[in-house]
Amino acid sequence: MFGTVAVPVWLLGLILGFAAISFSTHFLFPSVRWFFRRRAEKALSRLNARLDRKIDLFKLAQRSDMVARLAYDQKVVEAAMVHAAETGVPGEVAFEEARRYAREIVPGFSATVYFGFGTRAAKWLSRLLFRVRVGKVDQALRTIDPRAAVVFVMNHRSNMDYVLVTWLVADRSAVSYAVGEWARVWPLSALIRSMGAYFIRRGSRNALYRKVLARYVQMATEEGTTQAIFPEGGLSLDGRVGPPKLGLISYIVEGWSPHSRDVVFVPVGLAYDRVLEDRVLVEAAKAGTRRFRNRPVRVAWLAARFLWARFRGRTKGFGTAAAGFGAPVSLREHLGAGGTVEHLGERLMAAIAEVVPVLPVPLVARALGEGAASREELGARVEAMVGRLRAAGAVLKLPPVGGATVLDEGLEPLIRRGLVSADLKPVAGTRELLEFYAASVPNIHVAAPPQT
Repeated sequence: MFGTVAVPVWLLGLILGFAAISFSTHFLFPSVRWFFRRRAEKALSRLNARLDRKIDLFKLAQRSDMVARLAYDQKVVEAAMVHAAETGVPGEVAFEEARRYAREIVPGFSATVYFGFGTRAAKWLSRLLFRVRVGKVDQALRTIDPRAAVVFVMNHRSNMDYVLVTWLVADRSAVSYAVGEWARVWPLSALIRSMGAYFIRRGSRNALYRKVLARYVQMATEEGTTQAIFPEGGLSLDGRVGPPKLGLISYIVEGWSPHSRDVVFVPVGLAYDRVLEDRVLVEAAKAGTRRFRNRPVRVAWLAARFLWARFRGRTKGFGTAAAGFGAPVSLREHLGAGGTVEHLGERLMAAIAEVVPVLPVPLVARALGEGAASREELGARVEAMVGRLRAAGAVLKLPPVGGATVLDEGLEPLIRRGLVSADLKPVAGTRELLEFYAASVPNIHVAAPPQT
């Protein structure tokens, strides 16, 4: 029993290796996981103590568990069986397709990445590029039931929208975005997933995919996850707030019942003195397509040139970026009053359009029109427009000193970019860009100033 046993060195190595693996998986790894889990739970408790809307358990679940929960959802399984019957594929194949869609959609939220890196990076980038002027976020959220699921609905002006809103509500909640296929590239996709965003295929006609997406949105809403969506379904090509595409909104409404927690939509209007993708969007509008040309080398060159100029103090950025917040819309009250999904979409887009801020560059672009005889005439037009807009209740995010400063902040960038000549005339070939910016200003008629 206590005799010596001789074994080859390679076999001894295997025995010790398996022993080490067994010790690690059964004793070491669980202890390490418990240690870090305890630290994470304490950090999350401190984080939730300062957030108006707590991070829900739905966000914190393991991604693999969420994928399984979504794939095995009764309605998803039923949709997979219907898909199998319609297409003639085996049930196992249809179910695996549903699982693939679930893995594609479900994010992997990390509170550490979101609050430790994401919100700080968003704040830094926003301030690097723009002068940020914000509406009263607290007033928009103060009256909302803490148990309600909040959905921010926004106009889509730029891909900076994600960055700007992430920072603006960072002290109140973690926001889960619906992002398009543009973001499904490595390593950007991994970062976006860890920020709690979920990917959607815009315009997909696959019924099984739509059911899996609908169930994910409904499950997130049922759990009270704070979400952010762009009802327009894509970037605005003409600068206006477009009509709603009811996909995600209809999923939320279809999954809601009077016994569920309320869903509160918060309209958010976003505006920029400079939309970074403006020329690309205008070209797409002229071509009548949403196929945007990807120019990574040019983008990298322009970014490097801007950073060099910014850190040398040669530029102060791209002007103002601003957000306005509208009155919350309760889904319970809307449906209780006999409202429909279509009416809800129209109501939300109208509310968003009302709170899109008026900024100096779009204001001057609108006042410029066909041109101005003098700077004084243009200044008079701008002042008249400001008065009319203020009387109409528009959201104005202009320099507090007003007057000549508004004109300077609006006109100088247009001249510097070569959109307006020194004699205040639109430069040939740039009219579409000027109209793109002017379109974001409410269409309020302003009489011409009296001639002196």
